[in-house]
Amino acid sequence: MGKPDGNTGFTRLINATRFSWRGWHAALHHEAAFRQEMAATLVFVPLALWLGETGVEKALMIASWMLVPIVELLNSAMETAVDRISEEHHPLAGRAKDMGSAAVLTSLLTAGAVWALILFF
Repeated sequence: MGKPDGNTGFTRLINATRFSWRGWHAALHHEAAFRQEMAATLVFVPLALWLGETGVEKALMIASWMLVPIVELLNSAMETAVDRISEEHHPLAGRAKDMGSAAVLTSLLTAGAVWALILFF
């Protein structure tokens, strides 16, 4: 095991929180899809609290929706890393970006399915 870098305990927590806030800020500043999903979050979370009949239903509706911006953050991070390597088109870069987009779509479809099952079945 390597020598500790001095960032343990509370200092590590402070640094991790600062990096997370920087990530949120970057996503809000640079990613239109993330901004749209966060705006939708302002609608869907209160709606889930209102429409869900039990705590479990409310939690499932909120959690399934929150997967969407989480996956969007991961997709945006991957796209940024790919773009950092090269702006030039490459089949593998395109495949990676398409897979990230598919992950976002899958999270949207999952949220839609959870909401439909809870509200209509």
